Amino acid sequence: MALENTQIQDKLIETFNNDVFNFQQERDIFSLEASADKITPLILFLKNDPELRFHFLTDLCGIHYPDNETERQFAIVYHLHNWYENTRLRIKVYINGEKPEIKTISNIFPSSNWMERETYDFFGVNFIGHPQLKRILNMDEMLSFPMRKEFPMEDSGRTDKDDRFFGRTTTNC
Repeated sequence: MALENTQIQDKLIETFNNDVFNFQQERDIFSLEASADKITPLILFLKNDPELRFHFLTDLCGIHYPDNETERQFAIVYHLHNWYENTRLRIKVYINGEKPEIKTISNIFPSSNWMERETYDFFGVNFIGHPQLKRILNMDEMLSFPMRKEFPMEDSGRTDKDDRFFGRTTTNC
């Protein structure tokens, strides 16, 4: 019997109450939002539940929303996959923009180690409990986080690139 979205939603609401919300089908993936402080037990539950069996972490990434209120300026997005039923799940967790941090899931999915390091490297999100949280692609001496929207994409003197086309506005128009 195929794993249905309602079954996933019912199990999660039964276990996590109001800490999981905003369930919706987005194209071919079932999505939800979760409270940041419940991400570890949520991911563990999704992996270990004998019916849900989301045993594969496909992706983990960050998003910067500088125009949102401070408590929702960053999002961490987790993509999980149940290979038995070929079911995918997206979990979005919003975190504080002044001190972006969330607990690591590298103890649950070791593959998240590099994904969390990349998110730290580009967005500055601190993954609490990560075994080796340091830059992975940029230089260690770099002080900024280049995927934050306040970071300019190119040299401001260039005329062949326009930040407006990438969802960024320039301050000296």
